[in-house]
Amino acid sequence: MSKNKMEKGRIDWLITLAPFISIMALAIYLFIFPTQANGVISKVRFFFGDTMGIYYLIIGVAVLLVSLFLSFSKYGNIVLGEKNEKPKYSFFTWGAMMFTCGLAADILFYSFAEWVMYATNPHISELGSVTEWAGVFTLFHWSFIPWAFYLVLAVAFGFMLHVRKRNRQRYSEACRPVIGDKNANGLLGRIIDLFALFALLAGTATTFSVATPLMAEIIVKIFGISIDRTTVTIIILLITCAVYTYAVLHGFKGISFLAKLCIYLFFGLLAVVLLIGGQGRFIIENGFESLGKMLQNFIGLATYSDPGRTNNFPQDWTIYYWAYWMVWCIAAPFFIGNISRGRTIKQTILGGYVFGVGSTIVSFVVLGNFGLGVQTSGAADFIAQYEKSGDLYELIISIIDKMPASPVILVITLLCMIAFYATSFDSIAYTAACYSYKKLGEDEKPHLLITLLWCVLLIVLPIALVFSESSMNNIQSVSIISAFPIGIIMIIIIWSLIKDAKKYMNENK
Repeated sequence: MSKNKMEKGRIDWLITLAPFISIMALAIYLFIFPTQANGVISKVRFFFGDTMGIYYLIIGVAVLLVSLFLSFSKYGNIVLGEKNEKPKYSFFTWGAMMFTCGLAADILFYSFAEWVMYATNPHISELGSVTEWAGVFTLFHWSFIPWAFYLVLAVAFGFMLHVRKRNRQRYSEACRPVIGDKNANGLLGRIIDLFALFALLAGTATTFSVATPLMAEIIVKIFGISIDRTTVTIIILLITCAVYTYAVLHGFKGISFLAKLCIYLFFGLLAVVLLIGGQGRFIIENGFESLGKMLQNFIGLATYSDPGRTNNFPQDWTIYYWAYWMVWCIAAPFFIGNISRGRTIKQTILGGYVFGVGSTIVSFVVLGNFGLGVQTSGAADFIAQYEKSGDLYELIISIIDKMPASPVILVITLLCMIAFYATSFDSIAYTAACYSYKKLGEDEKPHLLITLLWCVLLIVLPIALVFSESSMNNIQSVSIISAFPIGIIMIIIIWSLIKDAKKYMNENK
């Protein structure tokens, strides 16, 4: 039997093509019938995000508690690999890959603009002033609970790959200790994997739809070109696709290089804004105060559900964010688990909190508080600008224009966003390619053509959606819808991890 025939026999074409066909059909529906689709999506989102919204909040709190339990219990000492194995990557390289592959360019978009979106919500005025509370929610929505989703699943997948040496890199494989061999290999396993890949494509489209137009706006601003934003956005998508395809085809070496480059650009941007932006004192002081308020009020923030629907803040924001991070859990935790070989469960979770949460908080403190500082000083009224135009991309350009050497900062921001996209989406393409295989050993890599197929598939939907603004907004609702079954699957995976880890420790007494 030829090598090509053997390769084809290992591919699960249902898992490879069905999610893409399904979400493409949805995209076509959204594009051709935007008004009708808007009504349908809104009703479905209302059911999952409003009627069932408490479900996402409970899962968020529960996963955070599980991460602490795994870190400080007997399970925390389990090495993700052989018993005396050392970490495969240094802490910096590991942290850089984890952070940049776990987050995309939307972190820069939200770091600049999220406080403005909160400022117009009545819940902020109920609590106090915009200066006091807008920065608190940005830190809350991007710190401990979101990274708990990533890190708990990362150790589950790392345990599955490096300790149990399983050769199917899929969600269904991580559920095997609970659902059993027959179900994992059968229809239930297929359903679990199809839900996972549908969520992956939905999350990918959401991320591209949010941040890519900002890159287009920056290019139009820098070069003074008159091309419309849509055309520039598509060109950027194609260039980004070429960059992350090149990186992922060169394996972890290419991903590692891009991750380090991205980290240097990212912290370089933060240093420039902090040191020469003119708001250094306000950034540090208000950021420090916001962090303290977030920690002091963490339990209340994590359980706030607005039962009287006086402001719908958790339905509009917290529940959406938890769902958004949950659909991103299809790829990022697999990648983090893969690169965490040689680390203990405790080192992976706590190290992830230090590097992942720490870097994320720094981004929101520096970039968010720069704009808030300008607003507070009276030098500009970004809140009024947003209320008038509703254009967040123009708003971010206006914020950057208030910085010294703003053209240089625009260029650094653009390069940083491209690097973030490339490093996050090469990890997604790698994980998706692994899903395409019925079996794939720990040291085996997906065939280049399968990887290339996923690199292309991941970019097709965002390009299709960019032509219809209503579709791009609606696809964000798909994250909430897609996350509902993912939450159930996450519970099974965590249950499977604890059950299998207990069995492993008994075997090795």
